[in-house]
Amino acid sequence: MSFDIENIELESDADDLMVDEGGESGDELFEHFAITVDKGQKMLRLDKFLVDRMEHCSRNRIQAAADNGNILVNGVPAKSSYKVKPLDHITLVMPYPKREIEIIPEDIPLDIVYEDDDIIIVNKAAGMVVHPGCGNYTGTLVNALTFHLKDLPLFQEGDMRAGLVHRIDKDTSGLLVVAKNERAHTRLAKQFFDHTIFRRYVALVWGNIEEDEGTITGNIGRNPRDRQQMYVFADGSDGKHAVTHYKVLRRYGYVTLVECRLETGRTHQIRVHMSWQGHPLFNDARYGGDRILKGTTFSKYKQFIENCFTLLPRQALHARALGFVHPTTGQEVMFESELPNDLKAVIDKWESYVAARNMEEE
Repeated sequence: MSFDIENIELESDADDLMVDEGGESGDELFEHFAITVDKGQKMLRLDKFLVDRMEHCSRNRIQAAADNGNILVNGVPAKSSYKVKPLDHITLVMPYPKREIEIIPEDIPLDIVYEDDDIIIVNKAAGMVVHPGCGNYTGTLVNALTFHLKDLPLFQEGDMRAGLVHRIDKDTSGLLVVAKNERAHTRLAKQFFDHTIFRRYVALVWGNIEEDEGTITGNIGRNPRDRQQMYVFADGSDGKHAVTHYKVLRRYGYVTLVECRLETGRTHQIRVHMSWQGHPLFNDARYGGDRILKGTTFSKYKQFIENCFTLLPRQALHARALGFVHPTTGQEVMFESELPNDLKAVIDKWESYVAARNMEEE
């Protein structure tokens, strides 16, 4: 019997880590399957049909996905007991199964913004890797969560992706939501897949952005010439659809403070979209923002920029706001975090620089 099956890897948050950034790969947190049933298929329970066709996937995983509305038949949520019929189109999304990496619980301090029985909101510091990978098996957010939530079943199985529904880059600070049980995990996953999660970032970028607000649309994929970078395929010939909305918060002449709202969540989305538009993030070494791109040639200005880079030894990006539908209450929730001290310090320096320059011009 033949059938069509498409296994599509979903993107996680805008700033997933690459292999050399803390050992986290660009592998995604959730998998999506699309199956068109063969014309000659006999009627069969949905869970039985799927478990026979999906490798390394238990019936329990499939039933959990169905219970949470993550399996659609012809666009409508279906129960495990649904009888599959010829030419049905089945789609589903669910977390990847755990990987065989030993997770060591570590008593690492966490900046917890909110916590209840289903979710925990963490304000991640820059420099912390989200989950273990090659060369980084300790000191990660997952190691800290495994200790903090050690009494919960989801965090007792040594799963390197336990509770994770998205990631942010090692050197990006800001908010992450983590699920504390399987039900919350699956329901949050569906929201990320449907792009209904609200995410707002603050970034300092090189150059004076012409428009006060706008939208950047461009497919993002691996750079064919450098696998450690992402790349915008402007003609849409490759990569995955990506949309970033931006709004100018403050202009400093040579750099601009912007707010970015993600419509999609592709690897390094904000960083690569802004670089593509000629406005790399301030001190973003990967995308060319770690050198003077705008400004004067005076040694005093060069020293000023070097001082800023010292204060902020990373890309100027902070995940400031996160909103979604609570997986249990069904209520919309929104969380915000203050700018971290390193980013605030650099913004203050630019404020002072512009004020001094204006006084000289008067």
